[in-house]
Amino acid sequence: MEFYDRSEERTGVQTADPWSPAVDVQCDYVMCYGIGDSMKERIQSFKEKGYVVHLMTGVSWGNYKKFLDGEFDGRRHWDEGQVDQNGNDRIHGKDVPYMSPSVAFASYLTEHLKQAIDAGVEAVHLEEPEFWADCGYSEGFKREWQIFYNEPWRDPMSSPDAQFRASKLKSYLYKRTLDRLCCELKEYALTTYGRNVRFYVPTHSLVNYSQWKIVSPESSLIDIPAVDGYIAQIWTGTSRTENVYEGKLKERTFETAFLEYGVMQELTRGTGRRMWFLHDPIEDSPRYTWKEYRQDYYRTVTASLFHYHVHHFEVCPWPNRVLLGKYPRGEQGKPIPPEYATNLLTVMHTLRNMKQDDCRFDQAAPEIGVLLADSGMFQRMYPQNTPEAQNPDPLMDLTHWTPFYGLALPLLKQGLAVRPVQLDNIRRFVSYLDGYKALVLSYEFMKPEYPDIHNALSQWVKNGGLLIYAGDGSDSFHNIRSWWKDYGYDNPAQHLFECCGLEKRPAPGLHKVEKGLVYVIPSHPASFAVDKAGADRYRAAVKEALAAAGTQWNKSASLVLRRGPYAVTAVMDESVQQEPVTLTGTYVDVYDHKLSVVRDPKLAVGSVGLYYDVDKIDRQKPADILAAAARVEDFKAGTDGCSFTATGPEGIVCAVRIALCKPPKEVTARRGAAEISILGEYDEATQTALLEFDNSPDGVQVDIRF
Repeated sequence: MEFYDRSEERTGVQTADPWSPAVDVQCDYVMCYGIGDSMKERIQSFKEKGYVVHLMTGVSWGNYKKFLDGEFDGRRHWDEGQVDQNGNDRIHGKDVPYMSPSVAFASYLTEHLKQAIDAGVEAVHLEEPEFWADCGYSEGFKREWQIFYNEPWRDPMSSPDAQFRASKLKSYLYKRTLDRLCCELKEYALTTYGRNVRFYVPTHSLVNYSQWKIVSPESSLIDIPAVDGYIAQIWTGTSRTENVYEGKLKERTFETAFLEYGVMQELTRGTGRRMWFLHDPIEDSPRYTWKEYRQDYYRTVTASLFHYHVHHFEVCPWPNRVLLGKYPRGEQGKPIPPEYATNLLTVMHTLRNMKQDDCRFDQAAPEIGVLLADSGMFQRMYPQNTPEAQNPDPLMDLTHWTPFYGLALPLLKQGLAVRPVQLDNIRRFVSYLDGYKALVLSYEFMKPEYPDIHNALSQWVKNGGLLIYAGDGSDSFHNIRSWWKDYGYDNPAQHLFECCGLEKRPAPGLHKVEKGLVYVIPSHPASFAVDKAGADRYRAAVKEALAAAGTQWNKSASLVLRRGPYAVTAVMDESVQQEPVTLTGTYVDVYDHKLSVVRDPKLAVGSVGLYYDVDKIDRQKPADILAAAARVEDFKAGTDGCSFTATGPEGIVCAVRIALCKPPKEVTARRGAAEISILGEYDEATQTALLEFDNSPDGVQVDIRF
């Protein structure tokens, strides 16, 4: 294992509490949540322990009563909350409305956040810029409509055009707010203290916000120079949202998380900005058992690790509620099982080692991109006079965002590494599509904002790409005021086809376009989700198209990614395989609290895994830490032995799997001057040892003599 100092900020947590020995998971940085009377003391408590300290606060909701009541600028701002069609306020808590952000609100937040700069934080996180799709009826929003569109406000539910324009405005309002906040506060930090303070936006994925009917800036944040990066707020609370596959509506936590992390990766690809992937060992809902939390935690962690371009992680929001909480909430609640606590720490510290140069799929699992646009969030509310709103089929209910999952799940479930690709980025980055050989697109649930996207997309096809287009032109949002209507097209796909040199309405099937191919499927993508027959027809078409492009798709239930010495595994259910998959070789099971050595592990259907490949151990080293439930520092190794310091939360057992060139003769552990008990066992076949001892926030000194 490589060792890094905290300045790399590979792992972090968010907490509203001061430092505590019981929950000090020993990550690299801490986001102190919220600005209040205790902020300076909380920040200082973590600085004293050597942490890089950030601040995190909500940008769409929070304790903003002084602003709402007029104490900030002498004008009451209660008319700037989010209000739905029935006149109900959308609230996050008592006297905490979701905001329809005005210029005055941005000014208030700027003054509010200067306290964090004054307190010396190195970065600020402005989380969850969220505007609900069913809102847009407040007086404040009506004023913004008039300013933005230079026309009187229109009821968003009066037509698809009004709904689309309302959502586009909602996205703009939060982009404007974040742009102003980040620029003004960066200037304040530089002029007042000569410090460069970084700004990040923790946000849910485009997949989740679209399904939950929330509008957010998403990829347009790339256009704000003062934004330094993002946190992908993905966890079991988002990824266990039900979706439809082969006619069944249910939770598919791994697959949904795989798609969520995938699209979030696109916010930073090619930009040089930072992305942290979030994991949560529990979630906001307290009604689940520890067994359920643990299973879904592993599913989300594993899903994130398949996206190997990202190697920074928020390893735990609210560590207090994880390590000190009792679940399910109520009289039957129990504290965290000791073995889960140990393994959580192991996984958290393993994540610090995920920057690996050698990343590749076993069996060369072919990748395919599914294009997504921010406009997927803009058409999540269909007015009652549209066919979509009147559709009685519950599986076609737009709550489930069935068209997107109809494109993605039938392929992912049978072994294609589906990568959501940000359509809007095609015009931002000249070579954005260069890494892809095949893309799937539909305009039945989203729209291209600009026509020049098609120029770049058609050129990619002509240079040798395969574009699979699915759509029947039935979406009511095709009829909004738009550039394609101005150009005389019924829908944007017709313009795309002509850019590729085809007719407006090409025949179904395969079309040669210079060096590339276009495959047309004249069906609504939701039809690929509502039954198995639809999914099979879609898969057959994709397989035919891939074969014509020279790519063989050997259908499989499993995905195995080699990420340096680690094997990341998933065997999906509802797929082509009922028997376990064998992972050939000898490994350390990172998801086991004992860090067991396993040989040719059997991967059950529906399982996920993270393994350290024993064959990847550097035997030139006299010793090496493979995994540890603590922060390991001061590691020294020689021909006569090795030593290190392990630091972790009070009351949690630390497990360490260490490779040794010789069997140990003596192992001791000390906390300060006092020797503490340590358990150990040696596996001769792998020349590794398992050590177990009680963690300490003051550090445990471990010495091994050969």
